[in-house]
Amino acid sequence: MRLSEVSHPNQLHGLTTAQLEDMACQIRERHLQVVSTSGGHLGPGLGVVELTLALYQTLDLDEDKIVWDVGHQAYPHKLITGRYSNFDSLRQKGGVAGYLKRSESLFDHFGAGHASTSISAALGMAFARDRLGKNYKCVAVIGDGALTGGMALEAINHAGHLPNTPFLVVLNDNDMSISPPVGALSTYLNRMRHSPPIQFLSDSVQEGVKNFPFIGKDIPQEIKSLTGSVKRLAVPKVGAVFEELGFTYMGPIDGHDISEMVRTFQAAHRIGGPVLVHVATTKGKGYPYAEADQVGYHAQSAFDLTTGKSIPSKTPKPPSYSKVFGQTLVKICEQNSKVIGITAAMATGTGLDLLQKAIPDQYVDVGIAEQHAVTLAAGMACDGLRPVCAIYSTFLQRAFDQLIHDVGIQNLPVTFVLDRAGIVGADGPTHQGQYDISYFRSIPNFTVMAPKDEAELQRMLVTCLHHDGPCTLRIPRGPGEGVTLMEEGWEPLKIGRGEVLSEGDDLLIIAYGAMVASAKETSNILKKSGISSTVVNARFLRPLDQALIHPLARRIGKVVTIEEGTLLGGFGSAIVESFADQDLKVSTLRIGIPDKLVDHASPQQSKEALGLTPNQITQTILKRFGWDKSDSIYVGNSNTESL
Repeated sequence: MRLSEVSHPNQLHGLTTAQLEDMACQIRERHLQVVSTSGGHLGPGLGVVELTLALYQTLDLDEDKIVWDVGHQAYPHKLITGRYSNFDSLRQKGGVAGYLKRSESLFDHFGAGHASTSISAALGMAFARDRLGKNYKCVAVIGDGALTGGMALEAINHAGHLPNTPFLVVLNDNDMSISPPVGALSTYLNRMRHSPPIQFLSDSVQEGVKNFPFIGKDIPQEIKSLTGSVKRLAVPKVGAVFEELGFTYMGPIDGHDISEMVRTFQAAHRIGGPVLVHVATTKGKGYPYAEADQVGYHAQSAFDLTTGKSIPSKTPKPPSYSKVFGQTLVKICEQNSKVIGITAAMATGTGLDLLQKAIPDQYVDVGIAEQHAVTLAAGMACDGLRPVCAIYSTFLQRAFDQLIHDVGIQNLPVTFVLDRAGIVGADGPTHQGQYDISYFRSIPNFTVMAPKDEAELQRMLVTCLHHDGPCTLRIPRGPGEGVTLMEEGWEPLKIGRGEVLSEGDDLLIIAYGAMVASAKETSNILKKSGISSTVVNARFLRPLDQALIHPLARRIGKVVTIEEGTLLGGFGSAIVESFADQDLKVSTLRIGIPDKLVDHASPQQSKEALGLTPNQITQTILKRFGWDKSDSIYVGNSNTESL
């Protein structure tokens, strides 16, 4: 059977092991071909090809439910569920999403972009099944990295107390950090433990204990534990943990041995109650470069399949904001041993890998545990350290309560650097950093800022570390503006002070963060139509520079705010509210992301769809203020027309 002929996973039922292994080769070939061309997540999907094929041999996907954690490990799932033909469109506008998406396929039973959600979701489906009197299997597939997330552990704790709820968790362990070696002995013990004789022995002990002539009602603890001891006779140490939490543990098994996995999954489905199957896989399996560098090939831009090297950009780009942040933090840490960089399993993405290499003693990776990262930082700040948490905007949403309860209310000097703030492109709705402006506006004691370029980022980082209170600054994904960076001697900014970049009498444009460059370009386009603009780089969202903004707004009378975040409760809303509080009646146009989810596409395509390019912003301004009439040319601030 050819992979191109598969539109439903049930078509794979009944294939021999050899045929499934051939299918695995075809999946890897298609996976590599597409990702090497368009970019995407590489290592995670390559590692679960056999796991996917084996598991789906034991499921009826017309009825059974499977939830993949995170979703970037589910490319093989997509390829056998009707998306082979358009897989070339992966992560492109209008194409196949890089993560799971319920609206994309009936086989995507739960959407996932963030980690550690699968066990909770699949357990919820099992609840619904039992409540509605239905009969189908519910499976969660979670990686060992995602298992560090508190939500996953909470779900395991809950599921373990539901002995009559059939439910399967597949632990995809591609790191081996918590696993005993995979081999014949562990496989043999696992088979023996779940074989009829062992089960019979356990049941017999349990039944026999009931007939012991005990004095009194209480059974001695030593006898009570006998059944459990027999049950745990062949369980590896890591399995004993799950057993104590109420799961039946099976494994570890070889995640690239299809026949062994099929037998194990079939046995797991026959066991009532929660079951965890521990599967050991190799991330990047089948592509030597990805196997050798599992971090670097987790996700890749377009690359040469033969050499494994990324295809360089045709035009050189300035260093990314993340890199500038990482380099600057390293220099700061060299001078101040109290500054600590904290990441939640995203060292490379945030630029903290530079600190990890340079000064490992001042670097902490907490794993996929954003809530813990925030409160850990709060504890550090209580006792004299100056923690800097570098977390993606979209991921920090998961720790909103900790930001309020543990940092904001206590007014602790913790710095948060929000990478991937704004529109991020191909990763889609779960990864767009469009809400941090809104949610940080409401948190007490926070100073909130965003740089217009990478040099201002350097100064803002220093500003945060000089400030005696919580601070946050947002930075966009991708390259900076190409400005000259300062090597040292960064002066902190004055808190709550913006700057005027250009002056004009017809329009006041107030921009925040990454949209300052677009505001300047918009001003230049408007100038060609005879409209002069004052452009302000707000710098600070909280506190706003009302002393600068209000007099300008009162004098000019027409205001435009520009931001790369949701308009609901955003930067523009803060400006309008400040006007209202002072009874300042000014015609104001807010430009930003409307109340909608931003789907996967390139950042430029997303901005065009949202009307956020300078040309589009210009047209919106001309129309809003009546300057778009074809029979007149607007000149000056006198509201006169010249033919």
